[in-house]
Parts: sequence; C-alpha cells; structure tokens
Amino acid sequence: MKIIIVGATGTIGKHVTSALEKEHEVIKAGSKSGDLQVDISSPESIERFFEQVGSFDALVNTSGNGHFGPLGTMKDADFRIGINSKLMGQINLVLTGQHYINPKGSFTLTAGILTEDPIVLGANLSAVGGALEAFAKAAAIELDNNVRINVISPGVVAESPHYFPFFPGHIPVTMDRVTQAYLKSVLGAQTGQVYKVF
Repeated sequence: MKIIIVGATGTIGKHVTSALEKEHEVIKAGSKSGDLQVDISSPESIERFFEQVGSFDALVNTSGNGHFGPLGTMKDADFRIGINSKLMGQINLVLTGQHYINPKGSFTLTAGILTEDPIVLGANLSAVGGALEAFAKAAAIELDNNVRINVISPGVVAESPHYFPFFPGHIPVTMDRVTQAYLKSVLGAQTGQVYKVF
C-alpha cells in the first residue's frame, strides 16, 4: 500500500512509520521535515500536498497543535489554535484527501484521552478531541468507495515524561500499544471507530 503519514517524525509518528514502512510504501510528511511538507492548519497547503502525492491507499495523521492553558485566561485566539490545527487540520486532510484516496482506502486521525478524561489546562484539547471523534463517526457513513475512517485516542505516552506532571493519576501507555492501534486502523477493516489506548 501507499501510505501517507503526516507527523512522521513526531513522538508517535516515528513509531507508526517504522512499523508500516517494513512492508508498505510510506510517504513521510511534516510541517518542516519528511519527504513532503504540509501545514495542516492551511487548507491551501493541504491541497498542494495532495496534488503532489496523487492517489494513495491510506493516510495516518499524528500531528496537530492545541492550546494548553488555564480556562480563566483563555481567549478566542488561544482556543482557535486547536480548532485550526488539530481539528480542522485533520478534517481538511479528509475533506480534500477523499478526492485522491483509492477505493477501500482509509484515514486514521488522532484525538486523545482528554476527550473523556479532562485535566486542568486541557479544555481546548478536550473540546477538539470530542469534535474530531464525532466527525469521524459521521464521515464513516458518507465516504464513498468503501473508504474507512477511524480515530486513535491515546493516553499520555510513556515516551513523553515531560507531560506526566499534568496528568496526575494517569498510567502512561506504552508506545507499542499505541502503535498497534494505528496498525489496526490502517490494516484492519473497521470504520467509524475510536480506538482508545488508555
């Protein structure tokens, strides 16, 4: 398969890339690195990206920014960081990518544990994750040509200890478990699912 991985050099992306490139053609994409560059917060950048890639069989996105900060000082501009990047960035990968993806292809997007287990400072990411999961469930019943879509929702990963202080009581998940969820989405047959890795 020809698989696009957006965020291929990130904490999660590099492991997913390593697992998939053994048997598949992987196109690594990032905002500043990879085989091709794409700014997912820009619909125009996404359009140019797919024009370069052409047809493909699967897209995995592990990228996207959100605002991490106190609700008491949060402004519209802060909240829109997550809306423009982690939410609309991933949605636009699907809205544009659906016109390039091969029949029976798949989209795999990334939300996170904060959707259902919020923490202090995480309101933006909680809201974005919830919206993303709802989008995927709705898109799954409309995508043509048996194209699938799923969302991976991981907990705080063991390889990101700098985040641990913000997640009191959370048990970090191993990168192997997280990676397997992405493989299940890409190589399996389900659609409209949220794979929770907590």
